[in-house]
Amino acid sequence: MNLLTVDNITKTYTHRNLFDHASFYLQEGEKVGIIGINGTGKSTLLKIIAGLEEPDEGGVIRANHLVIRYLPQMPEFDPEATVLESVLSYAQVGSVHKEHGGEEQERWNLESTAKSMMTRLGIYDFDEKTGHLSGGQKKRLALVAVLLTPCDVLVLDEPTNHLDSDMAEWLENYLRNYRGAMVMVTHDRYFLDSVCNRIVEVDKGKIYSYETNYSGYLTAKQEREDIAWAGERKRQSILRKEIEWMQRGARARSTKQKAHIQRYEQLREQKAPEMDKTLEMSSISSRMGRTTVELSHIHKAYEDKILIDDFSYIFLKNDRIGFVGKNGCGKTTLMKIIDGRILPDSGEVTIGQTIKIGYYTQELEQEASGGIAYMDPKLRVIDYIRNTSEYVRTKDGLVSASAMLDRFLFPPEEQYGLIEKLSGGEKRRLNLLRVLMEAPNVLILDEPTNDLDITTLTILEDYLDNYDGIVITVSHDRYFLDRVVRRIFAFEEGGILRQYEGGYTDYRLRAESEGRIETSESPVKAGTEHMAVDENSSGDKDSRSTWTHEKKLKFTYKEQKEYETIEDDIATIEDRITAIDAEMTRCVSDFVKLNELTEEKAKLETELEEKMDRWTYLEELAAKIAEQN
Repeated sequence: MNLLTVDNITKTYTHRNLFDHASFYLQEGEKVGIIGINGTGKSTLLKIIAGLEEPDEGGVIRANHLVIRYLPQMPEFDPEATVLESVLSYAQVGSVHKEHGGEEQERWNLESTAKSMMTRLGIYDFDEKTGHLSGGQKKRLALVAVLLTPCDVLVLDEPTNHLDSDMAEWLENYLRNYRGAMVMVTHDRYFLDSVCNRIVEVDKGKIYSYETNYSGYLTAKQEREDIAWAGERKRQSILRKEIEWMQRGARARSTKQKAHIQRYEQLREQKAPEMDKTLEMSSISSRMGRTTVELSHIHKAYEDKILIDDFSYIFLKNDRIGFVGKNGCGKTTLMKIIDGRILPDSGEVTIGQTIKIGYYTQELEQEASGGIAYMDPKLRVIDYIRNTSEYVRTKDGLVSASAMLDRFLFPPEEQYGLIEKLSGGEKRRLNLLRVLMEAPNVLILDEPTNDLDITTLTILEDYLDNYDGIVITVSHDRYFLDRVVRRIFAFEEGGILRQYEGGYTDYRLRAESEGRIETSESPVKAGTEHMAVDENSSGDKDSRSTWTHEKKLKFTYKEQKEYETIEDDIATIEDRITAIDAEMTRCVSDFVKLNELTEEKAKLETELEEKMDRWTYLEELAAKIAEQN
């Protein structure tokens, strides 16, 4: 069933054309990940879907009685309300069906689920005023409120921001098993790969849809660009021949010659395909002497909570170090100790004379103190960078602030605009450039993946491959850690930091094998706390009861024949669903045809699910028979 259609919209914001006659649709059960460079309109599209903004042209068609819940980037709550009151208020207690004892029982169930979710996301004091919460805690509180509320469509703007790795894995499992439709913007590539079954790219005012997860999208996009450039090469080849013909001069003014001239003019005026501008960064760093950064017996506590206990480490040249741990464990505190912004309670930090630290902070700085560059919203973009350096020396020679801005996806026409007109992600990209313009030889990156788009992250990762210096990062982004770091320190109870070699996956596997962390939840177990699943499904009951039927140690004749053909049956259904998806993209505005296709797809998906349950049972039985024999 088609839930909503964003039809042929145009939207302009601060003289920037975000959407140019673009369209989007959402089908029942789809999990759509929206990606694109910062500032292209991803968050605006979510607001249009949620009904919080209207397009300048075009329209949005929603199914009758469609309930949408929206998670903003920066949620707001009544500062005087408690966290529990805020969540329950948002969840609209009493608006759902009253069963099992009426409204009082319903409220108790909802409150119990809310507390369980908040605990999962690191919120333990249910009576605390929301005005006392940090920005990250408010985001997690809003996430609980949205997930707790019954709806048809979840619209999530950066849901993984401010979640530690364990929280992100819990949310990933939860959403993977969520049965409703979902649209989300996120930079977490593992998350996109695991949760989404469709990727939508916002690019230069257009919306491109890929019926696959993130890995499949990368392949499909490359194919699209290859086709576009193949067409452009053909156009250039024909155009060269036409130019040669024009230079020879027309021999006659016949109709045929006029048509030839018109063809030439059409080819000449046709624009080449626009591809993503790459964020070009040659390594910018200063020479490093023998002494780097040395931490000796560092101890730091706040009141009775020990954050760091007796930590020592000497950073080696070209080290790539990642720090991981739960929110509030002390990671950012340690980064500030290394940078000299705060002092340890005991221990010593030794910084070499040639060391120049560049600190990319988790939050944009609000005041100019201690050498921190204040991002004044009334300042022009180019002046913000010029205040750091007019020129920077790179492997390519001296590069001006303007040229560096252009490499960082701020073209000349945008460089004299005010910072206040930039999106949150663009401000983060600008701040990253400022840090690199200082030519540090030690880079501290505190949650660098928050609010940066995937394109910027990819180029940053490539840049760090060739960076001649030390990289120290705090991140909950599992992909980024696997891609960049070679050694991980994990914060454990009591402020202990334990060392692991390799990236995040290496750390996780070793820590699980040693019993230091819980094994990741299985997809079946995860997400069952608040999942719209029909537990009384006869198909599920049959499969579960059959799996426990230990005495049945051979196939019946019917089961044997079914086992031989069931994989082909599944493949046939999957092929038809794929064909329906392709047909849907060709008839977005034909709602009669769309509804017919949607109904057929729903029936096929139900049949596919039953077939998959049956296939699982037959595989289990075949394995038991083989084991006994």
